[in-house]
Amino acid sequence: MKVVNSLTIKRPDDWHLHLRDGAAIASVVRHSAERFGGALIMPNLKPPITTVDQAFEYRRRILMALPEGSQFVPYMTLYLTDNTTPEEIKLAAQNSFVIAAKLYPAGATTNSDGGVTDIKKMGHVFDAMVRWGLPLCVHGEVTDPSVDIFDREAVFVERVLSPIVRDHSDLKIVLEHVTTKEGVDFVCNCDPNVAATITAHHLLMNRNALFEGGLRPHNYCLPVAKREEHRQALIEAAISGNPKFFLGTDSAPHAKGAKEAACGCAGCYTAHAGIELYAEAFDKANALDMLEGFASFYGADFYGLPRNTDTITLVRQPRQITDLHPFGDSSLVPYRAGGSVAWTLEGLGDH
Repeated sequence: MKVVNSLTIKRPDDWHLHLRDGAAIASVVRHSAERFGGALIMPNLKPPITTVDQAFEYRRRILMALPEGSQFVPYMTLYLTDNTTPEEIKLAAQNSFVIAAKLYPAGATTNSDGGVTDIKKMGHVFDAMVRWGLPLCVHGEVTDPSVDIFDREAVFVERVLSPIVRDHSDLKIVLEHVTTKEGVDFVCNCDPNVAATITAHHLLMNRNALFEGGLRPHNYCLPVAKREEHRQALIEAAISGNPKFFLGTDSAPHAKGAKEAACGCAGCYTAHAGIELYAEAFDKANALDMLEGFASFYGADFYGLPRNTDTITLVRQPRQITDLHPFGDSSLVPYRAGGSVAWTLEGLGDH
């Protein structure tokens, strides 16, 4: 097989990104803006983004933090709560900058304590989302403490997601950061209105990465990485050319001290190599020719947004990853800190 040393694709988008707030935004948004045309911004701040007015103000803060001249587009989401109203859904759908609502089961992940406590009571909200054409993004894990953490996605698919799809068959749904064969199979067997994002770190590591040579807190994320058989299922889905699966980094910045703590928080920071890591995963699977569809086309198509028209070029050239990145008045440890990534974005500045 011919070795590809340079790959030019239409500029990708990131359909799952955390930027936090305040001074921290400027520390991390530049990494995404260098690589992606736009990104779907997650709303789990403190307090969360639950209204259109809050989403507008958060978007304004992101735009102000972008490097001068950047054309990066932040697409906003609303954080669903027990108190979300159909009227707020209608208002969101009527504003071009809010393109989805995010369902966090209460307590499922970082800053999700204000999430939905009883999904069975959200039917009127889902009906409004169908009526007004607003997609639902789902963090797919149950929070039942009796369910093993490695099984929480599979159980969610069976107990929660399947009934939502059954009862609201016209609702556009994205199973975010899918991590299991069960999740992949479910999405494949649904109608075209059900899709999933896949992260680079879940393509590149299985659960052994949490324990290699000791506990590795910077590889801890939610949903947690699974067994190798599940990683293989994710790779097969990502390189399949099935438009139901597309890029969503779930890059999640946390201060170094918050990760390296007695109760370390969940999340991998990957924005510093947001497309390069995917190129590495697709290259290892001998499927670089499938990267453009996954990264640049399928997500935009699903959300009914235009594909980017400019291009980026990736070259097969290892790039060293720094040990620390600034993060507001603190610092964060990026994914692969002290190591390297096999591909480099052409024209990338000093990182």
